[in-house]
Amino acid sequence: MKDTAAAHAMAPDDTPELRQLHADFERNHILPLWTQLGDLMPRHPKPKAVPHLWKWSELYPLARRSGDLVPVGRGGERRALGLGNPGLGGHAYISPTLWCAIQYLGPRETAPEHRHSQNAFRFVCEGEGVWTVVNGDPVRMSRGDFLLTPGWNFHGHHNDTDQPMAWIDGLDIPFAQINDVGFFEFGAERVTDYATPAFSRGERLWCHPGLRPLSGLQNTVSSPIGAYRWEFTDRALTEQLLLEEEGVPATVGQGHAAIRYVNPTTGGDVMPTIRAEFHRLREGTQTATRREVGSTVFQVFEGRGAVMLNGETKALEKGDIFVIPSWIPWSLQAETTLDLFRFSDAPIMERLHFDRVQVDGREP
Repeated sequence: MKDTAAAHAMAPDDTPELRQLHADFERNHILPLWTQLGDLMPRHPKPKAVPHLWKWSELYPLARRSGDLVPVGRGGERRALGLGNPGLGGHAYISPTLWCAIQYLGPRETAPEHRHSQNAFRFVCEGEGVWTVVNGDPVRMSRGDFLLTPGWNFHGHHNDTDQPMAWIDGLDIPFAQINDVGFFEFGAERVTDYATPAFSRGERLWCHPGLRPLSGLQNTVSSPIGAYRWEFTDRALTEQLLLEEEGVPATVGQGHAAIRYVNPTTGGDVMPTIRAEFHRLREGTQTATRREVGSTVFQVFEGRGAVMLNGETKALEKGDIFVIPSWIPWSLQAETTLDLFRFSDAPIMERLHFDRVQVDGREP
């Protein structure tokens, strides 16, 4: 009753004078607060974005057909299929802050170099043979690898094989666009280095556990590591579950191992606007139900299971991608061992102190 009374406390009588006032408001581009408080200040987040699942079994054939029909080159720049959230009115945004796309590069193709202020990454669900060249450093792309292209770094890709390859791109394009901070610049028509080294120069300098080069003591906004390799991710998750079996508190929940990719210069997130993690659930594990402020996207790397999104259960298999909008309840269930890559806008929410988490109906 109190909410109803509050909602109508400022409802004035409908008079000619009031109608004229509202007409004058509209003419002067004025929107009075008393007509829209519920939209501007809801009791809890009410996202326009909706939970949604894209099936890899449908995405990959569409990407392959695009490869047959649409060339890569200047203009469109990339053969990337943006996943548009059904609640966001036709925009190629997976959430209000995040972009997620399937990029497809055909045999022997090259995507020309460019750079932009938006931060970007790539995660490889399957395939080998593409190198992304970031500021002149060739970085191998292989299954399970997480690869960075921080804002304003020149980058292009080349496929050195006779087979196509697809991966997911994640960017903060919607956040950059709504805040008018985007810049874009063309680079070389090809890529600046066609070398195909097993490890990039950035990896050779930075990827030694617990060791920091004295030539790199200054902290950086984004991680200087171009590729976080699957072999290390897999090993870390395996050891967490083995330690759990030995009675050592090493997992985030029973049967639930997880890691966060970090910037080695700060120990914080790899980029200022995007957080990236990897999760592994033992067969039969079910996670607690969570709500979080901000947007999260998952891709299934391996295994079968289900996600419960706002009370609806959706089956998961390899390659599937799903989005969880702000404050939507969700949990995971593993039918087999279930590996999932996750990215989110958590660094934005935390830096602005909007972050909030609820687990099984309680705030930790």
